[in-house]
Order: sequence, then C-alpha cells, then structure tokens
Amino acid sequence: MYGAQQAAGAPVPHAARPGAYPGAGWQQPNQPWGPPPAAARPRRRGLGVLVGSSAAAVIALVALAASILMVATTPREEPRPTGTDLSARYDERLDARPNAVEVDLVDHPLYGASAPEPVDCSTPELDMNSDESWEEFATASGVCLDELWAPTLEGMGLSVEPLEFAVTQDSPDADGAEGYTLAYYESDLARITVVLPNVRHMGAQIPARHREDVWLALMGHEYGHHVQHVTGILTISHDLRWNAGSEEDELDTLRRTELQAECMAGVGLRGITGADEETLEAVNAHFNSGGDLDTHGSAGNRAFWLEQGWSEPTMDGCNTYGAEPGQVT
Repeated sequence: MYGAQQAAGAPVPHAARPGAYPGAGWQQPNQPWGPPPAAARPRRRGLGVLVGSSAAAVIALVALAASILMVATTPREEPRPTGTDLSARYDERLDARPNAVEVDLVDHPLYGASAPEPVDCSTPELDMNSDESWEEFATASGVCLDELWAPTLEGMGLSVEPLEFAVTQDSPDADGAEGYTLAYYESDLARITVVLPNVRHMGAQIPARHREDVWLALMGHEYGHHVQHVTGILTISHDLRWNAGSEEDELDTLRRTELQAECMAGVGLRGITGADEETLEAVNAHFNSGGDLDTHGSAGNRAFWLEQGWSEPTMDGCNTYGAEPGQVT
C-alpha cells in the first residue's frame, strides 16, 4: 500500500411356490372283469417338449446376448482427420519460459516519453462534508487522470484498466506515526482510497478557492503510484526496500518512490487544470508544507518535485531514482 501523507427403496417379494404336475396321485379304479390285454404304456411327452422348448429358448437368448456383446465391445473405427496437419509447423521454442522483463529504475523507457498533453476534463464541485461528494470527486478526478496518462502508457505498449475509487472513515496510520495519511493506493485491488477524517482535518486549513486544486494534486500523487505499478517501477522499488541492507537504504528507496509520485502529481495538476504559477505555489504551500517526513522527503524536496512534474517537457524530469542524494532527502 502506498499513500500520500501529511506531516503531523421397496421390499423384494418372495418367489411363488411351484404347482404340482396335472393329475398327480390319480389311480385307475377297480373293474369287475378281468384285466384287459396288456397295452403299451403311453409315452409322457409333455415334459420333454417343455424341456426341449426351454433349451431352445435359452440357446436363442445366449446367441442374442453374444451378438449384443459383440456389438457393444467391438471398437468403432476412429475418424480419419481431414484437416491440415500442423505438427510439422510446431516450434519447440514455444515450450521455453519467456524471458524476464528487466526494469531499470534509473534508465527506464518512461523517462524518454514526452510529458502528457493537457486534457479538457472537468471535476464536480466538492462538498467537504459529504461522503458521496468526496467519492464522486475522486472518481471524476480518476477519469481525467486516465485520459491524461493513456497516450503515454499506450505509447509504451501498456494497456491499463481503469482504477476503482473509494472513501473510508478508517485511518491506516499506526499510533505515533510521523504524519497522517490522506489517501492510499492498493496495486492488488487497483484502487485508490481517500481517508475522509484526515482530508477534512487538513481541508479546514486550506482556503476554499484552493481546496480542489490541492485534492487534484493528492489524486495525481496516488495515480502516480499506479503509473509506477503498470510500468514495473513499483515492483522493483518494493524489492529493493525488502532486500535493503539497512534502514537508511530502505528509506532512501521509499523517498525516491514517493517523490517520483509527487512529481507525477505535478504532471496531473498541469494536465487537468492548466494551472498557472500562482496555483502551483498555492498547492505547494498547502500540500507540501508542514514539515519533513522520513518516508516522503523534506518539505522543500516535495515542493521541488511537484514543480518538476508541472514544468518539465519530458518524463525524465521525474527520474528521482537517478537524482542526487540531496534531492531525495
């Protein structure tokens, strides 16, 4: 997070019982005359016919099942491809991992770009006491900053999605912090959030005619962090801070990051308002005064870099990573 700070189933049935054969137990009655001549015993054919018929049926069923099994298990012929065989055109180099993109903080392509041209874009009047008005103002400022920076970023081959803007009543500042946060940028959420209690506290000390210019500079600073993110600068800066050998080196990198965002705030201020020197001086007097900050630089250097962004014709004017130590203290 980077921010702008201000000092200070059913049962189965049983099987049916099989019935007895017809005439079972029947006997011939006694007769008064002698027994008739012996006759050949009649053949009992019913059971043999039944058994033979049943056997034939079973054989038929077995044959039917075998034919079904053959049909079911016989594999189908695979369709032959009719299209063009592309395997001969495959390039094994496609299997290789892409080369890492190297970002040089001192000699970055961004610095060779011209400063963004001014845009004709307006913001709504701000009601300091309305949360809705603050969110509307921040969102409109973001739309203008999108329009301002788009040509520069697209010229570098970068496609940038619009940011989300929000307001909060909760301050992210820890107890005993050297200043208070006015707004902050979250790269993982692509969002800028304005801390309402803090901007209202500061706004009460700014003449009404200069407030909206000051808040445009604030939004420009946070949008500067977004520019740093999409160009890869912010990631390298974070890595340098993480791997710093001392607290002094870590703070030096952080100040260069924050002062570059302040320079980009000057770019935004000029590009949206067409500010004259009097307006620039007023914004610096109310936005960058109030004391030095170890994380954001001295008041004099913050003012210097805001003016650099406002006045320089190329983005090389915002190369804080190549600046002398005295300009980033």
